[in-house]
Amino acid sequence: MLRLTEIKLPITHAEGEIKAAILKRLSISAEDLLSFSIVKRGVDARKRGHIQYTYTLEVEVRNQAALLAKRITQVSIAPDTQYRYVAQAPLQSDTRPVIIGMGPAGLFAGLLLAQMGFRPLILERGKAVRERTKDTFGLWRQGVLNPESNVQFGEGGAGTFSDGKLYSQIKDPRHLGRKVLEEFIKAGAPEEILYTAKPHIGTFRLVGMVEKMRETIQALGGEIRFQSRVADLCIADGKVQGVLLASGETIGCTQLVLAVGHSARDTFEMLHKRGVYIEPKPFSIGFRIEHPQSLIDRARYGSSLDKLGAADYKLVHHASNGRSVYSFCMCPGGTVVAATSEAGCVVTNGMSQYSRSERNANSGIVVGITPEDFPGIAGAASNPLDGIEFQRRWERRAYELGGSNYCAPGQLLGDFLAGRPSVDFDTVKPSYTPGVHLTDLSSALPGYAIAAIREALPAFAKQLAGFDLPDALLTGVETRTSSPIRIRRNDSDLQSINIRGLYPAGEGAGYAGGILSAAVDGILVAEAVAINYPGR
Repeated sequence: MLRLTEIKLPITHAEGEIKAAILKRLSISAEDLLSFSIVKRGVDARKRGHIQYTYTLEVEVRNQAALLAKRITQVSIAPDTQYRYVAQAPLQSDTRPVIIGMGPAGLFAGLLLAQMGFRPLILERGKAVRERTKDTFGLWRQGVLNPESNVQFGEGGAGTFSDGKLYSQIKDPRHLGRKVLEEFIKAGAPEEILYTAKPHIGTFRLVGMVEKMRETIQALGGEIRFQSRVADLCIADGKVQGVLLASGETIGCTQLVLAVGHSARDTFEMLHKRGVYIEPKPFSIGFRIEHPQSLIDRARYGSSLDKLGAADYKLVHHASNGRSVYSFCMCPGGTVVAATSEAGCVVTNGMSQYSRSERNANSGIVVGITPEDFPGIAGAASNPLDGIEFQRRWERRAYELGGSNYCAPGQLLGDFLAGRPSVDFDTVKPSYTPGVHLTDLSSALPGYAIAAIREALPAFAKQLAGFDLPDALLTGVETRTSSPIRIRRNDSDLQSINIRGLYPAGEGAGYAGGILSAAVDGILVAEAVAINYPGR
């Protein structure tokens, strides 16, 4: 097979034009082209009024060797993307691997271990995804928070209530991301996620897919227990011996995957007390911003184009105070959602359905934070968990500014730049529920973050026309962009650097940042468990 890159065609092209472009690039006849498939399709919108699709294709031809000898530009041998299992479980085993958490990392660690015959046990503190959805709507519609079943906790993890973005910038030489996408397609995702440059699924589809993947794990001998919070680890001589559940039950194991997500703060505290090596890491905080989706469409494409769907954007500004400000988790045609997991805190996030058909576009506008920004929070000596208290400080402040009942504080962009409180909404109506209370956001984040964002917003308008729309709405606060800690592991076997048998995984452990990268990390950890499994 050959791989062809940078095949550019108008977005209105007919199906036959792809074949014609292949024949032209390779200078071959139609009889010499045996088959082709789309590997990737991106959108080149750099020139307004001249928007193109950019294709990467895999092509089967006659006389492949002769074509390669011609050294045609942007033509090479197609890589082998087939996934191959690294091990199989022993025929007889008295133990099984245990996985804590059923977000993307835990889900794929469980799926891969089940496919290799290891019959994993997955412990999830939250509820099954359908029940969890009801609890999440309870916060959004009634202001009632269930601390154990919400946007952060439950089957599918935090990514279930998101845009369902399935792209990442991680290095992936083994094409594990393709394995992830193929498993999603088996579970009901549209096949287009294999080739679109920025694939997404949307919340409603994700719910059904997670259920099907759970059924696959169970059919292969795996077991899943919901509402099973791990309260403690059993460790002896620097090795995992088991876990203690909040119910009082002890489960023995020697191979434990820790895939708890970035909001399992009580679990992080328990691990720290147990002596598991943890270090602080950078993350970002900021606001959600909402614009009319039609404004973003015009700025990116010149108008709304049904064929391309709702337009997205990616923006970065390096502020004069040394801070980087950037757009995060941009959700075209989506909504801003309540994402807290703790009482008395307000946290925002964004999500879209597959159609991306809501009126507003939203994105996080966030500022980079480093561990140097939060030593000794609350008067204590500096420790690896200070970033958690730093997040809490601003989540609690947002709750205060929002006026309680999990309403979020908001401010019109024009008022934010002018430093005056907002008193009424204009053309942009908030999508966040339970509701937005207009106020002054200048005390909702650290002063350096406010200054950086105020500088960035007009600068973003130079990159994306109209971004500084005075009526655009800022909603606070976005704090759960990534984990504030990293649970250090060895590069060689992916086990904790000081506790044998403990495998930190995914976003909560500090090794991923999104659905796809967390799922890939889950695969890597599952492989490490399989290779190092006792008795294999």
